[in-house]
Amino acid sequence: MFVLGVDPGLTRCGYGCVVTEGGQERAVAAGVITTDPSLALPLRLAELRHELVQLVEQCAPDVVVVERVLFQNNARTAMSVGQASGVALCCAAEAGIEVAEYSANEVKLAVAGYGAATKEQVQVMVAELLRLSEPPRPPDVADALALALCHLASSRVQRLGGPAIAPAGVGALR
Repeated sequence: MFVLGVDPGLTRCGYGCVVTEGGQERAVAAGVITTDPSLALPLRLAELRHELVQLVEQCAPDVVVVERVLFQNNARTAMSVGQASGVALCCAAEAGIEVAEYSANEVKLAVAGYGAATKEQVQVMVAELLRLSEPPRPPDVADALALALCHLASSRVQRLGGPAIAPAGVGALR
């Protein structure tokens, strides 16, 4: 299975592609899409969409996993993250790719074993699970890779007939 994780953000949108081969997960691509904060919001959203469409076309994932935002202290940040999330979901849907969403707590639980793990703990565990020489940086990249790992773990448990993380908004479009 080939999974593209997306940590949505308007200024920084992390992405991470993880493939499972022979029971081992391996990162094949990761990075950050950035938009210029001085540009008007519609232009930034268009730029993010353009970059995500290209990423989906190049990677051709089986599943796109997007972080589901449940709560933000800052309303302005929540709005921009929600807008970026909508763009990512739309890009996957337009490409006919299965989409899944997990909350940050679900991802932290699946990857670090603790739903309130710190960003640093997630980075260290992602590096460990993917056998990387150092933790992925910035945290947006680690979060995107963690999303992909969370989905792979959930899928593996479901295939074995056990209880899995119940992602919100899972929907197959193929």
